[in-house]
Amino acid sequence: MAIALANQPTIQNRVSAYVAAQQRVAQALSPLLPQVSGLWNRIPEQELREPGHRGSGTERRDSVSDRPRRPSATVTASQLLFDFGKNWAATDAAKATSEFAREGVELQKDLIALAVKQSYYGLLLANRLVVVNAQAVDRADLNLRSAKGFFEVGTRPRFDVTRAEVDVANARVSLIRAQNAVSLSRIALNTGMGIAVNAPDPDRGHPGLRAVPWSTGTRWSPRPSAAARRTARPEYQVDAAEAILATELPQLLPRRHRERDLRRRPGGHSNEIYSYGVQLSWTHLRWRQQGGPATRRPRRCSTRAKANVRDTELTIWQQVEQAYVNLISAEEQIGAAQKAVESAQENFRLSQGRFDAGVGTIIELTDAQLALTQAQSTQAQALTDYRLAIAQLERNLGRR
Repeated sequence: MAIALANQPTIQNRVSAYVAAQQRVAQALSPLLPQVSGLWNRIPEQELREPGHRGSGTERRDSVSDRPRRPSATVTASQLLFDFGKNWAATDAAKATSEFAREGVELQKDLIALAVKQSYYGLLLANRLVVVNAQAVDRADLNLRSAKGFFEVGTRPRFDVTRAEVDVANARVSLIRAQNAVSLSRIALNTGMGIAVNAPDPDRGHPGLRAVPWSTGTRWSPRPSAAARRTARPEYQVDAAEAILATELPQLLPRRHRERDLRRRPGGHSNEIYSYGVQLSWTHLRWRQQGGPATRRPRRCSTRAKANVRDTELTIWQQVEQAYVNLISAEEQIGAAQKAVESAQENFRLSQGRFDAGVGTIIELTDAQLALTQAQSTQAQALTDYRLAIAQLERNLGRR
């Protein structure tokens, strides 16, 4: 899990967006700081002399002479005194956006964690199915040897040998498919962890395929509480709507600036000009912006955002309840699958004994063999579904 959280490029992308959102908080606060601007130029002054003199033709030519170039420099400093909370509201909105970006990082981490768990349990299932199909091949080989022995002594027909050979071939095909599924599952897991796709199998064992009881570290109540359904989920956003409203309403109010201007013209007759003043600006009558009064649009945005929050809350509630029901169902399926494996093993043992005793048929034996393989595969799938249900419920509860 730590490897995936450290290497996944999608997480790094969300982190970069979060860092950019944090920087925009400082940008939103910058208008409250002193503003200084400067201008320097050096423009020649030209003088037109009259009257002009006539040349060889009849045209009149005026003479133009350039005066010495005199540079000019201007420095302006301004300080925002009071804007009725506009910039503070913009800063709060930028902070809300930054918090939303941070929650986006956590959401991406949760999704990556769930995907890695699913890929890991899928790899464990594929490994377990390889073991199941390898055992099926061994049993089919044993049945083939028995059929050949009985055929050679004349107690069984050639049909039993050919049927056993077909059973062996089918078992080997299933084993090859299971081995290919292991390779594909390993590629999916390595991709989810953000490492080389041809990296070796991270775990050769099958700890996730055992019926693990409720652990003390992740045990929860039989049914999660209402607070647990939403408070830990990154998608649950409440304050964004209020930030939008607080940002747009102060735009109708005036702004007050204090300015100081210094101008200097160096040269033979240098002089300096100082100016100081206070500016009050107000864009009034902004009542019909984007289809309605300016005070209504942010309130509509706030109402819509709050409705989205409520919709997200209901969605989280639904997801948690569904995951809990799926978990209970998966836990019950483990016991049923275990009993099916025990019955299939007993049925195969009896069929094999009847075949060896000469009272059973090869069809009965191969059917029992196939039923046992299917029961073992179903048990492995039930155990995997149980672990996946736990992972999904933890994700819906905001646990990683």
